Amino acid sequence: MNLFKGIEFANPVFFWLLLFVPLMIGWYIWKNKTLQGTLRMSTVSGFMKVKSSYRVLRHYGIFFRVLALVFLVIAMARPQSALSWQNSTTEGIDIVIATDISGSMLAEDLKPNRLEASKNIAIDFIKDRPDDRIGLVIFSGESFTQCPLTIDHDVLINLFKDVNNGMIEDGTAIGMGLATAVNRLKNSEAKSKVVILLTDGSNTGGSIPPLTAAEIAKKMNIRVYTVGVGTKGMAPYPVRTDQGIQYQQVPVTIDETTLTGIAKVTGGKYFRATNNDKLKEIYQQIDKLEKAKIAVTEYHKKTERFLPFVLIALLLLLIEFALRNTLFKGALS
Repeated sequence: MNLFKGIEFANPVFFWLLLFVPLMIGWYIWKNKTLQGTLRMSTVSGFMKVKSSYRVLRHYGIFFRVLALVFLVIAMARPQSALSWQNSTTEGIDIVIATDISGSMLAEDLKPNRLEASKNIAIDFIKDRPDDRIGLVIFSGESFTQCPLTIDHDVLINLFKDVNNGMIEDGTAIGMGLATAVNRLKNSEAKSKVVILLTDGSNTGGSIPPLTAAEIAKKMNIRVYTVGVGTKGMAPYPVRTDQGIQYQQVPVTIDETTLTGIAKVTGGKYFRATNNDKLKEIYQQIDKLEKAKIAVTEYHKKTERFLPFVLIALLLLLIEFALRNTLFKGALS
């Protein structure tokens, strides 16, 4: 029986009436005892034909009446189906992740290296935002779109996994990477447009200066979160030699002034990721900042469900009445 599935009660105070149930049973037992008397007879052989089950069945009346009372009390408590849902109205957030894939991203101060750590953590970020359109831009000495804005995140993730150093000319064209990301968002009708720009160096190429690209982003109401990836000081960098892979300590030269300026111009924020945990925390912060743009309205719809309980109570009383006037007519109930 699923009568109580998804049910709430509008007037649960009526359940106090269930205290009458033990009172009814107690009164019935007391009444039966007071009605019993003593009768002397020479023999009881004539009563031996009476079925022993009658001793139990003769109490049918109190059983049906108590059960009917229980269902009537439930009906008076006004059971209601509690159907609720959330109508999530988003501002329509479009996000482009612009990732540096230059040779320096192979440094292993993040594990297994900066590029792979950036890919893995960004993929987790994508998985946590199933309702957003997200695109991917990669840049080095030049830039291009690896994946346009899409809601098909499986395709996006597969394309992200295919990203490797050496896909394009080496270098660090931060301005070009940002400009390409902005270009992907220029026709977006979303109310909130975001670029996450991740790099580990300073702008060394490209025809568009980073702050010029930032000004363009500002005019298009695109917010840019910049992330500088790399530890403080020196970082281990793998170098291929005749003896195999050798590691050299190379200086970490992130242009934090430019990255901070890009974020400030566009209303975003600059972050510094010195290890995997810090980079993951940065993506979580960005995730929270952009989720603040989602308005959720919760609706409740309640439907009265008392009628089945009333009908069951009436049915029980009708059964008791029918039995009393047919099968058990004349018997004490």
